[in-house]
Amino acid sequence: MNLKPVETPRAKPVRVQGGEQQPAPVVEPKANRTRVVPKPDVSNAKTARVDQLPMTNQSWFDQKAAPEQPRPEQHRQTQRPEPQQPAEQKRPEQPPIATMRVDQLQRRQPARFEQAQRPARPEPAQQPPEKLPVTGYDEDPEDRLTDDEPKKSRKVLAVVLSLLVVAALAGATVYAVSELGGPEAVETKPPAPPADVRQLVKAATAGAPAPSPAGVKQALTGPAGNGVLGTLTGSVVDPANAAALWQQGDTTPATPASSLKILTAAAALLSLERTDQLSTKVVQGAEPGTVVVVGGGDPTISGAPGRSVYPGAASLDDLVNQVRQKGPVTKVLFDLSRYTGEALGPQWEQADIGGGSVAPIVPFMLDGGRVDQTDVNSARTGSPGQAAADAFAQRIGAPGATAGSAPAGAPVLGEIKSAPVEQLVDNMMQISDNVLTEAIAREIAIKTGNEPSFAGGVKAVRDVLTKNGFDLAAASFVDGSGLSASNKIPAKLLTDVLTAAAKPTLDDPRTAKLRPLLTALPVAGGSGTLAGRYTGGSAAGRGWVRAKTGTLTGVNALAGVVVDVDGRVLVFAFMSAGGANPETEVRPALDVMAAALRGCGCS
Repeated sequence: MNLKPVETPRAKPVRVQGGEQQPAPVVEPKANRTRVVPKPDVSNAKTARVDQLPMTNQSWFDQKAAPEQPRPEQHRQTQRPEPQQPAEQKRPEQPPIATMRVDQLQRRQPARFEQAQRPARPEPAQQPPEKLPVTGYDEDPEDRLTDDEPKKSRKVLAVVLSLLVVAALAGATVYAVSELGGPEAVETKPPAPPADVRQLVKAATAGAPAPSPAGVKQALTGPAGNGVLGTLTGSVVDPANAAALWQQGDTTPATPASSLKILTAAAALLSLERTDQLSTKVVQGAEPGTVVVVGGGDPTISGAPGRSVYPGAASLDDLVNQVRQKGPVTKVLFDLSRYTGEALGPQWEQADIGGGSVAPIVPFMLDGGRVDQTDVNSARTGSPGQAAADAFAQRIGAPGATAGSAPAGAPVLGEIKSAPVEQLVDNMMQISDNVLTEAIAREIAIKTGNEPSFAGGVKAVRDVLTKNGFDLAAASFVDGSGLSASNKIPAKLLTDVLTAAAKPTLDDPRTAKLRPLLTALPVAGGSGTLAGRYTGGSAAGRGWVRAKTGTLTGVNALAGVVVDVDGRVLVFAFMSAGGANPETEVRPALDVMAAALRGCGCS
């Protein structure tokens, strides 16, 4: 059989040894490219080898296999006429290994034509292997690759590519295959040096230099003498050794305002389980179609999911959906019997009631009684229980709700739960939430066997703190939130509680329980009621001071912890009475005092 060149208009002659010209194979465009395999010279069967087959720009396994062509039976049996070729043909030169293309780095195959006569290879029982496309020549049966050949070649390619990747990562120069077949040197840069990381925040440790009373006194003399502070009492303590570093009327009772929440939070962490949750239920009423919402003491229920000021709050819609699945509702009652006594605290200022500071304390309400559930300082409703029950009735498709009692042992139709107690404590401290604080005080009362009222909550807080070794002999308070101006406690009581929470070791059994109290404190210039403070002269304390604020008419307080420049944790409590303008003068002056402790090595 004679070799026939492919008839293409752009074929260029290529001269081979012996002077005979043959057309060059045509390389199709990239999208339709197929492998072009010129016919090897088999005239000298003992020296022709597979690795002498010229390769195209891409290796054969990068191409899609052409459909199997039918092969006539006589094609196997008829011996192919030898093509007329020059008697001698030199083996094509291989390019240097440094410039060979990836598709030329194939494993050399053993010679296939070492014998002129070979027995016919048996055909497999299943479908014949796919045939590689060729252009311009008939196919010799002996030229066909076996099924194992592609797999072996793929393994070889994988090894080669892996070596190239390793070389690239090592910063070597890698030769890439160009589109026209030639190598292109791709220079890879070595990896960048590691970043220079400098630790700016040091871990607080008891091993840091201990400040001295004289050093702290010197640091606070100027800030504490600011006349805008009025009557100032306070205390600074090193919790690592319980040493008192600065004292000014620290045992004299003064109005703490909202810094009293430190005592309520501590009593909650010492008496309640951190994972306890407040449950609000709907039970079946005495009449068909009647349901009763039973208040469980959770004031954080969200009336608009995703828009609450209380992270992790339960949703009223969830409760409605649970009840709706149990059947139609024609009447809604709400039961507020969990709490007893007055709903408003003694000696609370009228401006605080409903004006953004507090609402009547009842065991069922939405968003702390806020009119705008997204605004921490929103005005409060005067009847939060009725408003919450009406919202439930409207969403369930019943007329307005009325007050009532749940039948004993009534089946539960729906239930939602608050965030855990530890998170509730964090919420109330961050935004200084008075409603949530009074609700937690009543839960402490229920836990300790006291009545869930203002008086019962106060007694429960005192009992828990006294039981845990704190001296409350000089303390007198009538609520849990600090809204009453009649509350009086010494600064030393605040620093005693904070010292127990901030001890560097857990030898004191109170410390592990009280530790969340520290993380609940707002961060200076960063969160809660301190987010907008610590600018100007107090900027050094930003991020280093964590403290609970307190503000009433003529009263300002700040109590918390600070890490000094040596990495030593200090606790402090400052209370000012009778000072000048609280927002523009007194609060900044207290911030300067805490910032002075931050800058104090004071050893």
